[in-house]
Amino acid sequence: MILPFLIFAVAALYSSVGQAGASGYIAAMALFGVPPTVMKPSALILNVLVASLATIRFSRAGYFSWRGFLPLAVGSVPLAYVGGSIDLPDAIYKQVVGAFLLFVAYRVLVPPKGRDSTRPAPTLWFPIEVFFGAGIGLLAGLTGIGGGIFLAPVLMLTGRFDTRQSSGISAAFILVNSLAAIAGCVSRTNELPSDLAYWALAAVAGGMLGSELAIKHLGQIALRRLLAIVLFFTGARLIAKA
Repeated sequence: MILPFLIFAVAALYSSVGQAGASGYIAAMALFGVPPTVMKPSALILNVLVASLATIRFSRAGYFSWRGFLPLAVGSVPLAYVGGSIDLPDAIYKQVVGAFLLFVAYRVLVPPKGRDSTRPAPTLWFPIEVFFGAGIGLLAGLTGIGGGIFLAPVLMLTGRFDTRQSSGISAAFILVNSLAAIAGCVSRTNELPSDLAYWALAAVAGGMLGSELAIKHLGQIALRRLLAIVLFFTGARLIAKA
C-alpha cells in the first residue's frame, strides 16, 4: 500500500510543474526492490498516463505552443526509441547529468540578470531545435525518463516561454518520448509487474491533482520553486545512484 501512495505523491508533485515523474517512480520502485528490468518500462507507462492528463489540461488552458513543441519532438522521438532499446549503465553519465540538473535548479530559482525582459527572446533556427530535441530524446530513452526534466528549465531560461507554457510544452514532449521509449523497451522485454494497474490508478489520481494545482491555484513563483525542488531531487538522486 505504501508504494502506490508514493507514486500518487510523485505524480502530484511532478505534474504540478508539467512533468510526469518517471525519475520519482524509479526511485520509489527501487526502495521496494522492484527488479531493474521492469522499473524502466513501468515508469514509462506511468509517464504516459500522467503526461497525457497534463498535456490535455495545459492545452485546454492555452498553455501550449506548437512552434515550441514540434521541432523538439521531430528530433526526439526517433532517438527516444533508440535509447529505450539500450541498457547503458554509466556512473559518469549520471554524475554529469545530476550536476547539470542541480545547476539548472539553482538557475530556475535565481535567473541570470542582464537580459531586457521587454525585448522578445530570439527564436532558434529550426534545425538547431531538432538537434537539441534529439539529444534530449536519446537521454530520455536511455534513462527511462520522459525528457521534460531536462527540457522545461531550458525553455524557461531561454526567455521564450513562461513557467506554464514551458510546462505545457514539456508535458507533450514527455508524452511522445515516453511512447517512443516504450516501443524500444517492448522490442527487448515485455516483463511488467502484476501491481502495475494499482500504480497506474495512483499515478492518474496524482496527475489530476497536480495539473489542477498548476493551472488554477499556483502562481509563477510557486511553480518555479516546485520545479527547482523536483530538479534538485532528481539531480541529487542521480549522483547518489552513480
